Amino acid sequence: MRKGDATDPKGLIAESFKIDGITYEECRSIFLDWALAVPVDADSPTLIRALLERHPVADHPMTQVLTEGLSAANAPRRRGGWKGRRS
Repeated sequence: MRKGDATDPKGLIAESFKIDGITYEECRSIFLDWALAVPVDADSPTLIRALLERHPVADHPMTQVLTEGLSAANAPRRRGGWKGRRS
């Protein structure tokens, strides 16, 4: 994989899988940096699925973080303000 593709703009996710002994907390930090680098209009769940397919390492902390990120991206969000309180 080359750095700078649409799925992993900075190559951060790919690099995390190469780091021996990386922790869950470090992976969460890397994931946040990845999320900030992805364009605002990108389909994050599709990108996360592609990353999980690209890096099929079941027992890696980044796999856990990506899976959690996919679950969070698919969760319904509550609308705030008066729109959330309307009947």
